[in-house]
Amino acid sequence: MSARPPPTSSEKTILVNKKARFEYHILEVFEAGIVLSGSEIKSVRNSGISIEEGYVRPFSDGMYLLGATIRPYSHGHHGAATYDPLRPRKLLLHKRQIDFLRGRVEQKGLTIVPLRVYLKGGRAKVEIALARGKDNPDKREAVKEREAKRELARALKHG
Repeated sequence: MSARPPPTSSEKTILVNKKARFEYHILEVFEAGIVLSGSEIKSVRNSGISIEEGYVRPFSDGMYLLGATIRPYSHGHHGAATYDPLRPRKLLLHKRQIDFLRGRVEQKGLTIVPLRVYLKGGRAKVEIALARGKDNPDKREAVKEREAKRELARALKHG
């Protein structure tokens, strides 16, 4: 598993998908740009995005983020009646990365999930991960581990 680099000063996290880290074993992490319209980027900057139900699929012309919802921008254009908040959004990756991910997804049990959405230098980015689904015992173990850390923190806090 590759370590996530620390956020730079020009990086602002908009949304973190906690559900993905609970549901999946993260194998490898990638940074991808996302193609958005003008009103969509404004909505993303106002935290109007949800990626909990999102996933990434390869298509013939690249990778697409599916199932992510971007709410219509409140002060947006007049064509809001035709706006589709669930439309597939193209991800910007290098061809080598797309080919690598496409090959790994074809293996049994691997998927690509979005981990977080952030702004980097004024541009919207999505951190995606190649992941394998966890079994229920793994999830129970993660809950036990999290509760043990909380108990330890409480004990240290109260002296």
